Amino acid sequence: MNDATQGLKADQTRLNHDIRAVVDDAEILLRHAVRDAGEGYDDARSRLERSLKTARAGLVGFEHSVVDNARKAQKATDEYVHQHPWQSMGIGAGVGLLLGMLISRR
Repeated sequence: MNDATQGLKADQTRLNHDIRAVVDDAEILLRHAVRDAGEGYDDARSRLERSLKTARAGLVGFEHSVVDNARKAQKATDEYVHQHPWQSMGIGAGVGLLLGMLISRR
């Protein structure tokens, strides 16, 4: 596994954890709101706000990571095509042939 894939996995895990925390805090907030609006509501609301900010920051970081990894993949593909033009044309023709066969079967 390369560094880009490991970074993407770590970002995905962190984002998943943040979203889970937001959902948990939202459930707590709803339970407090239903039970009584005064007791524990402010604490639950502030925890939810903190979780939302963390999740939002995680989403922004994840988005930047995905864009950065896509740019790296594009650059690596471009370099490969320039270094191996005939192999790239063969791969493209093969993929096109397979897609054409799959589409024509339907």
